[in-house]
Formats: sequence, structure tokens, C-alpha cells
Amino acid sequence: MSNTFGKIYTLTTFGESHGAAIGGVIDGCPAGIELDFNEIQKELDRRKPGQSKIVTQRKEPDEVQFLSGIFEGKTTGTSIGFLIKNTNQKSLDYSHIKDTYRPSHADFTYDKKYGVRDYRGGGRTSARETANWVVGGAVAKQVIPNIKINAFTSSVGDIFMEKPYQAIDFKNTENNIVRCPDETTAAKMIERIAEIKKQGDTIGGTVTCVIQNVPIGLGEPIFDKLHAQLGKAMLSINAVKGFEYGSGFCGAKMKGSEHNDLFNADGTTKTNLSGGIQGGISNGMDIYFRVAFKPVATIMQQQQTIDKSGNIVAMKGKGRHDPCVVPRAVPIVEALAAMVLADFYLLSK
Repeated sequence: MSNTFGKIYTLTTFGESHGAAIGGVIDGCPAGIELDFNEIQKELDRRKPGQSKIVTQRKEPDEVQFLSGIFEGKTTGTSIGFLIKNTNQKSLDYSHIKDTYRPSHADFTYDKKYGVRDYRGGGRTSARETANWVVGGAVAKQVIPNIKINAFTSSVGDIFMEKPYQAIDFKNTENNIVRCPDETTAAKMIERIAEIKKQGDTIGGTVTCVIQNVPIGLGEPIFDKLHAQLGKAMLSINAVKGFEYGSGFCGAKMKGSEHNDLFNADGTTKTNLSGGIQGGISNGMDIYFRVAFKPVATIMQQQQTIDKSGNIVAMKGKGRHDPCVVPRAVPIVEALAAMVLADFYLLSK
């Protein structure tokens, strides 16, 4: 099931949404790193459910317990095992989909591929799994402390933050529940999500991520391009439908004379439409990319679907679900970016 991510800095995970626990094993982390456990828990708190009125109301403390690979607060160079217990499952909320497939969900494809599925919360396909990724990313950030990774909500539905990232203060991202660093835009986003939730519907959006202080030379020129691995990581996140870096799709409208990043004498560039990556290799400029998230598939409205026998049936979502996943996805995007950068950093060594 491809449960391992990375080449040198690797994360292997396990667990289901409604099982006893989720967890993982981090391998390849260098020895002697003094871990800040408060920072690791802080990252988990940013992702956890029940933190505001515009996300799922499942209440999970998401407290991580480290089992190995750490002695007297420092990494030993051996595998780091960790566990996050599940404490607030309501499996009966999913009994109505035991033999029914939710439209645009993994229910159908998972069942057809494996012939069995854990319908409680989506089992292994649940975004509950991403808590493991946040632990892996939080440790990775401490492997590469000089590289700064900041993600934020840049759109919800048709509401966009128009300011370029250079004009915002990343410290403001955590000042509101939607994690948009522009307060005026954030207020509109929050209002929109609340409206959608009242309708029993869901809405999508985008997360923008900016990576600064990246050394020149990370990434390989063929199949391990830095942007390709970042794209793979982001497209692995539940509900992601698109990834673009640098000028992205807007660059397809431009001429070469408009798009080329001209050099300064010190090797920096006057513009950065390349998004900090050229030929698959970091060039020292800021790396920036955007990730598109679809509306959550489970909605509190009646829809037509099919059951295991192929009968057309009606179904309506129940239980606790995010009306918009974007605010909780911000730390997940940062975590996966951190693991990609840590892996390439260690490869370069």
C-alpha cells in the first residue's frame, strides 16, 4: 500500500481512523538532534480536529508518544517510533454506509481494489492518517532548522487573498481560524465556510506554501526533480486536486522574454517566476507553490449513489466532517514539504 515516504529520511505509517491508534516509524534521522517536543506537539495541535467552529467537531487530543530512537531528548540515529491514540471514535455514525459508496469518495475504489474496506471513518483512507505526517514533518523541520517553511490559506471557494506573499507577515497566519494571514480576507472566508456548513454542503480552496533559505543544489535533474517530489508529496494529501509551483499555469500564457528570470551578478535572479527551482534543482531563491483542495466528498445532503449490489439508492452524510479541509491542511502541507526538503538535504550530504 506504499506506506513509506522518502529515500533517506523516511516515514512509514500505520493505523486507521477508528482503530486503537495511528503511528509511524521515522528512519534516517541524524543522531544528536535535540528535539523540541513542544514544537512537535504544537504542529499536531494545528492539525487536530475540533479546534474551531469551521472544522469537524471530532475531539482528539492528538498527543504523540515517542517509543524509540530518542535518549535524553536527543535523536540516537536509530528508528524513531511514535504512537497517537484514537480516543473519540463514533463508529455508528458510519453504519449507514456499510454497504453503500459515497459519491467522489475512496469507498468504491478501495473496496474494488482490496475486496474489503473499513467503512468506519474511511479506515486507512481517512485524513486521520495525516497526523502521522505532521509528526514526521515536525521532526524534519528540526533536521533543517535554517530552512523556513510557511504555508497559509490563500483561497476558499471564489474568495482569494490578493496580496503577494512578500507583502504579508507569516506570523499572522495563526491569528484566525481559517489560517489566512490577511485579516480582511480571512473574515470573508470564515463567513463563507459558515454559510456552506449551514447548507449541509462543503467547499474547497487552496493552500500556498513558501520555502525560504533553501541552499542551492537540492534536487536531481531527471526523475528526482525537487519540484516533482514536492508535487508527489502534495498530491498524496487527501482531497488534493492540483499542484503548481512558480508561475504555474499562468506561465503558459507568457513569452520567454517575459518569463525568464534574469541573473544578478551574485547568482540571484531579478524575478522568480521559476519558483526557486531550475532544471529540478534549487537555485537559492524562494520556493513557492500552491495546492488545490476539492470540497469534502461527504455532505449532509441527500444524494443518489449505488450499494455493493449495484442498486441505485439514496444516501445522506452523517457524523462529524469538515465543511472545508483547507485550514487544517496548512500544517500538513508544511510537514510534507519539510520531509521532502530534509530528504534532499541528507541526500546532498
